[in-house]
Amino acid sequence: MPEPLPNITPRILGIDPGSRITGFGVIDIYQGKPRYVASGCIRTTDVTLEQRLAQIYAGLGEVAGLHRPTYVAIERVFMAKNPDSALKLGQARGAALVCMANLGFAVNEYSPRQIKQAVTGQGGADKTQVQHMVSAILRLSATPQADAADALAIALTDGYVRSGLAVDTASHRPRRKTGRWRL
Repeated sequence: MPEPLPNITPRILGIDPGSRITGFGVIDIYQGKPRYVASGCIRTTDVTLEQRLAQIYAGLGEVAGLHRPTYVAIERVFMAKNPDSALKLGQARGAALVCMANLGFAVNEYSPRQIKQAVTGQGGADKTQVQHMVSAILRLSATPQADAADALAIALTDGYVRSGLAVDTASHRPRRKTGRWRL
């Protein structure tokens, strides 16, 4: 008789890219519910852009090696008012994508609006609302730093999508495509 397959708990790494601060958040989906694993920030030193990108690449490689995610998700670049800032953000995002690709991960991408919608129910939510909802959903004892909270929100969004959740744009509430869902 074949051995039963092990109970695999999906682990999701969320990445909030930035050229100065890149947030990361790791959650498990255990019995259909998100559970906090880790979060933090990769803070680059004030060196050249190329060196900061290398620090992002190395830092995310270390995070992935330590936490061994099943899935990876990242925030999609949005057009900022400052083209130079948008370009640097895109380069930091590129470093993260190349790192994950070299580690063999396919990466799901979500827009800032999709992430806010999934976590707070409002696509225009501010960072404070995202931090509060991430803390509440994951039952954290302290509020994570903004970039880490954003990364956790990205991981939660990916978890909701993988669990078959969709966002009902009429009521602005996450819902399961069929049946009910719970946190």
